[in-house]
Amino acid sequence: MRVLGVDPGLTRCGLAVVDSGSGPGRVAMVAVGVVRTTSARTTGDRLAYLQDELDVWLDRFDPDVISLERLYVADHVPTVMTTAMVSGLVHLAAARSGLEVHEYTPTEVKASVTGTGRADKAQVTSMVTRVLGLDQAPRPADAADALAVGVCHAWRGVGAHRRAAAAASERARLAAAGAAR
Repeated sequence: MRVLGVDPGLTRCGLAVVDSGSGPGRVAMVAVGVVRTTSARTTGDRLAYLQDELDVWLDRFDPDVISLERLYVADHVPTVMTTAMVSGLVHLAAARSGLEVHEYTPTEVKASVTGTGRADKAQVTSMVTRVLGLDQAPRPADAADALAVGVCHAWRGVGAHRRAAAAASERARLAAAGAAR
């Protein structure tokens, strides 16, 4: 499974692609980057640029699913609003591409990668570097966070995906059995 992990932000939006499936719990980095916009541009221009870059990543890496860090509601309302706008772009791009979006809270992401939901950015970066076998820690933190979001889904989402597929298969089997009566 190929996962596009997104750490949404209007000034810095972390994007990462990870592959899983080469063995239980194994995950590999395919690409990582940060899309930056400047506050000198209008919000609309910044969002359009982010949408274009997101589309490039979707076309280039052809993910099976998108994993998005869920919006953390903090005290700074303008930041919440612009981050929500970027999250909306991700959902729009996914819908246009026929992809599912799975959202994880920052606590869920941290817990899946480090073992604790209270890990700081340095711990997340360290564990992502270790888990993915990288020679260098991804920089800036938005890049490491996007990788962590991708790894989170690769590890947590696979089980959920398998359970959903098994449930759908069982529903189809029961429907077929009912129709045969």
